[in-house]
Amino acid sequence: MTHTHQIRVYYEDTDLAGIVYYANYLKFIERARSEWVRALGLDQAAMQAAGQGVFAVRRVVADYLAPARFDDLLDVTTEYQAHTRARLVLHQQVLRGPQQLFSAEVTLVCLAPDGRPRPLPTPLRAAIGENPRT
Repeated sequence: MTHTHQIRVYYEDTDLAGIVYYANYLKFIERARSEWVRALGLDQAAMQAAGQGVFAVRRVVADYLAPARFDDLLDVTTEYQAHTRARLVLHQQVLRGPQQLFSAEVTLVCLAPDGRPRPLPTPLRAAIGENPRT
């Protein structure tokens, strides 16, 4: 269950040396996660409106391996790893061709409108499989 989202590095993503500013990798993987959910056929706005919760990042463990530069075309992959009742763990990478530039393990939690944890939305559990792996 791996999804790939392409991102072009624009001038606004870089520092004065033309290298991607480190925090922008977090933006890149956020966009790719949103596209992964969309590719599963899920509408996050509709799930929120229906009271099924929203996702929040609980933990990111990241490795910066090599720099991306202005005008690079990057592939950002999102791969399902595991889930519990209210948590989802994904592995994400940023690649330039075959070269891995960035890697992260991202743990998301599902939150109710009051900010408390709630079970992952039924449509998401159906898409990734009902049985937790962790």
